Amino acid sequence: MKDFTRLDNLLQRFVDEGSNPGCAVAVMQGDELIYHGEAGYADISSGKKVDVHSMFSQASTTKLFTYAILGMLYEEGKFLFSDPLYYYLPEWKNTQKYVMKPNGDIDTEPLEKPITVRDAVAMMCGLPYCMMPSAGATTPTLAAMSRQMEKLLKNGPTTIAQEVHAMAEVPVMFEPGSHWLYGFGSEITGVLVETFEEKPLREVFVDRLIGPLELKDADTFARPSNRNRIVTNYAKKGPGQFEAESGFLDLDPEKVPAGARPNLYISARDFAVFMQMLANGGTYKGRKFLGSGTVAMLHENQLGPVQMKDFENDYLAGYGYGLGFRTLLTQKYGHNGHIGDFGWTGGTGIWVEADPVDRFAVTYMHNMRPNEELYHHHRVRAVVNGIML
Repeated sequence: MKDFTRLDNLLQRFVDEGSNPGCAVAVMQGDELIYHGEAGYADISSGKKVDVHSMFSQASTTKLFTYAILGMLYEEGKFLFSDPLYYYLPEWKNTQKYVMKPNGDIDTEPLEKPITVRDAVAMMCGLPYCMMPSAGATTPTLAAMSRQMEKLLKNGPTTIAQEVHAMAEVPVMFEPGSHWLYGFGSEITGVLVETFEEKPLREVFVDRLIGPLELKDADTFARPSNRNRIVTNYAKKGPGQFEAESGFLDLDPEKVPAGARPNLYISARDFAVFMQMLANGGTYKGRKFLGSGTVAMLHENQLGPVQMKDFENDYLAGYGYGLGFRTLLTQKYGHNGHIGDFGWTGGTGIWVEADPVDRFAVTYMHNMRPNEELYHHHRVRAVVNGIML
């Protein structure tokens, strides 16, 4: 029996010092939940505490479901990662790129090679995020994407398929595969899944993962049936000073189309089940979801020296990036887990990681902006690995 007292103390310290309003951690190993800890509030105004059923808004960790499902489709022979994107999304056949001329002018040119599925999944397609028009776009690509979003939003909420179709007209920032840029590749990946499955991505989540893994505290919509479990998103104004953000990522099925960009609401425990399946090499409680080689492929580092310079920062130090998952390459920057540990982060304060060596999974969650991820996540990582290894 492992002693998680240090982790209990850390979570309570976060709340006591006012660094976040409420948080939860789940640790799984051997298909069993071996720890769940929580501290603070799911909703401050009502006094509701965080508990094992609290559903946190995920933001970018939602994408891990997409990438795992893409791995399933790969095993079914639906595509190859080397395939040009236009095989499945024909509008991407004639995509161009922006180039700077010797005189400093910006022009467009045809790509030397088409964008591949790998380029999109590994965030090497040359398109940044653009969920809403950017008034202060710093690149011609983002400015062009903003114009496309402005046109789409005139007709109301968009679907990711509409966005992906529209962005095919935008020249990318660089030759595909030459650099790493976090952004629109995840939307493209989501629409690839929708194309292969012939249904909205949020329905695929339910059919492929939420249902089969029996995730009872997971959904892609805020509904009357789960709103009392959904954690309030807060803006941090100072230590211990939190302001509720009304409507932040609050996706109501009555207000947005089924094909809108999905955002998971899920408990730390349920997300740990998903990560444990991956830590096990694709199997959970005797059911095979992915082959172990496919799981290894998804978190194999795809970045060379040039792309690593685009990727590295203090928070990501020691990691590389695979097909949707970051993966630990070295411990020299202060990671006390195993080489090969993999996962990702959600901008609302989520951190998830799987250890494929000792086969355990950890999920940490709070919902706050700014999320102060380096302060919280690296401390949780250090404490959990100290307990588990």
